[in-house]
Amino acid sequence: NLYRELAENANKSETELGVETGFPSVDAALLGLRPGQMIVVGARPGVGKTSFALNLAVQAAAKGASVAFFSLEMSKTEIAQRLLAASSRVSLTSIRSAKIAPDDWPRLAAASSAISNLDVMIDDTPGITVTEIRAKARRMLHGKKKGVVIIDYLQLLSPPSGQRRADSRATEVSEMSRGIKIMAKDLQVPVVALSQLNRTLENRTDKRPQLSDLRESGAIEQDADIVILLDRSMNEEEAAREKRPDIGVTNLIIAKNRSGSLADISLTFVGSSTKFVEVVSGYDDADGIAKQQEETGAYAQ
Repeated sequence: NLYRELAENANKSETELGVETGFPSVDAALLGLRPGQMIVVGARPGVGKTSFALNLAVQAAAKGASVAFFSLEMSKTEIAQRLLAASSRVSLTSIRSAKIAPDDWPRLAAASSAISNLDVMIDDTPGITVTEIRAKARRMLHGKKKGVVIIDYLQLLSPPSGQRRADSRATEVSEMSRGIKIMAKDLQVPVVALSQLNRTLENRTDKRPQLSDLRESGAIEQDADIVILLDRSMNEEEAAREKRPDIGVTNLIIAKNRSGSLADISLTFVGSSTKFVEVVSGYDDADGIAKQQEETGAYAQ
């Protein structure tokens, strides 16, 4: 059976084997996000976990995957605003305030149309449990050819019992982490779970995030097949209000990869539109990034 499966996979492209992230170097290292995998994305507050997850969601959907996005922190409206900003390159501030320049309306219309054609389903139920997510995701992805589940974020999930345990928060998080791993195996889809990092990271001289920084439980590190850590010198708010080109270099660290290599990959964060871009040689400023996005068809607009 293994030989037959290997022969079948040999005739497929790498992108057919897993859900694409939209970042070429990440896809090359991971060969896409595979069915049954638990992928953890960790970062300090304000670095852009949600923005990164939405980038993944849109790119995966643009390549034909169905995405079940569970937002425990932001409302559907807030998520939709971020999707529109990232896809249209109109600033999130303009969209939130409804102060739209005349030249921006065509881009917003085109982006809105493109997003509506993507199979991205958003659930913003607060305090949901892993068991409830599993049941909802099963219904949402039923009959879909290729799917992915994204949870934003792990520490906001309610424990399996629905009640907080006074004895050990680490035990609660361990149970939720194990539940996510079981869900990925059961549904046979990749599950991306965002995670906070411990604040003790801020007190270190070397602020490069490590696996041990995953907040509240070592079980997250153990259960995950892949751990991605995002490291950026400026946070999301600072990047968004910079007057110089609104780009912040972000180091994407593949800190754990059960079936492959580790890597450090440089991304650029476009703060005004909350978008991450892997910049290729020759595109090293904000205008260059915009040109690259248009030439490569980013977000399938």
